[in-house]
Amino acid sequence: MTSFTTCFTVDQTPEAAFCAINNVRGWWSKAIDGPTDTAGGTFDYHFQDIHRCKIQVSELIPGKRIVWHVLDNYFSFTEDETEWTGTTIVFTISRTGGGTEVRFTHEGLVPEYECYDACSDGWSTYISGSLRALIETGKGDPNLGDPMTGTERALAG
Repeated sequence: MTSFTTCFTVDQTPEAAFCAINNVRGWWSKAIDGPTDTAGGTFDYHFQDIHRCKIQVSELIPGKRIVWHVLDNYFSFTEDETEWTGTTIVFTISRTGGGTEVRFTHEGLVPEYECYDACSDGWSTYISGSLRALIETGKGDPNLGDPMTGTERALAG
């Protein structure tokens, strides 16, 4: 089974990418409660009545790697409401000849999951769009509670 992965390269330092990733409210959602930049800390995410999850920051290696573990999850649009529970989200940061590569992998988010299309669409928008913009320009496009992606609009419908 292949987990969802996406990556991009930016003309910024690994340290700048690391700081931006930890600013989860600056690229994913303003609806985050709890610390996102403290190893061992937990934070809660929610999007309307469609998605809620509790995430533990399990690893922070400055300029190199961030790992989150999904402790609990709820989807209103899947038969198995807990599909993300027990999965791991990994950000790997590395210096390349052309800048800094940010590789995002949601280990356990696989095509067999009912949420795969919606979730991979969402992650693609937030990672390759909003997070990349935050790293490059200092301004991301986080979710403010309204649907951003086509999938979110359809689910909120």
